[in-house]
Amino acid sequence: MADVQAANYGAAELPVEPGAPVATIDAFLSAAAAADIVISEVGAWSNPIDPDSRKARVAIAYCQERLRWADLIGAKCCVNIAGSRCATKWDAPHPDNFSDETFDLIVGSVREIVDAVRPQRTFYTLETMPWIFPSGPDEYLRLIEVIDRPGVAVHLDPVNMINSPDRLFKNAALMKECFAKLGPLIKSCHAKDIALKETLTVHLDECRPGSGSLDYRTFLTELAKLDPDTPLCLEHLTGDDYPLAARYIRDVSASLGVQ
Repeated sequence: MADVQAANYGAAELPVEPGAPVATIDAFLSAAAAADIVISEVGAWSNPIDPDSRKARVAIAYCQERLRWADLIGAKCCVNIAGSRCATKWDAPHPDNFSDETFDLIVGSVREIVDAVRPQRTFYTLETMPWIFPSGPDEYLRLIEVIDRPGVAVHLDPVNMINSPDRLFKNAALMKECFAKLGPLIKSCHAKDIALKETLTVHLDECRPGSGSLDYRTFLTELAKLDPDTPLCLEHLTGDDYPLAARYIRDVSASLGVQ
């Protein structure tokens, strides 16, 4: 936790896993509470809708285990993606990913995960993605409506929803729509950026915050309207890119007068 404080972060993942000595878990949680560090999220990265039913069962059991752990430690959310109908890669695009049948599979898998745990201190969330439900705010709202479980909420990754040049150029409006429609249901966000290359046909590449086209002024303005403990987590960076990204986001926040 000292490293988290030294870097001036207010949220972090707990650096221990289920099965660690109770005293170790309690020590980390106490240190986090004393330092006002939020336990941001627990990843449950797996494919609960794998076309191989055996693999899907294993994934669902894993998500249940991770959700229990998130609830025990009081993480803001347990996060996964919906999965994929691809047989060879758990998070890949596939022709069936946006089918009605896949929507129903997602609903069923999320219900099975949440009903087995019935979380009281956390939420099961699906990270927004470019090629599977939910890829936009209306799809997310529909999923939550149909799933109909109080333990389900929203994990917002704006970059992952930008799957066309149109969405890229209008990303400020897209984010405003997300926060307007999903607002209080948002339990955690990822901070990345995205750039459109001039190479044909279309290449949209993830990049460090501040080096792409994501409108962080809009992102941070809308995020500041939520619970102040809503985490904004940098990801997919290496080495010096983390402090550079953090500095950029803090500079934009300061220019807006928001925390």
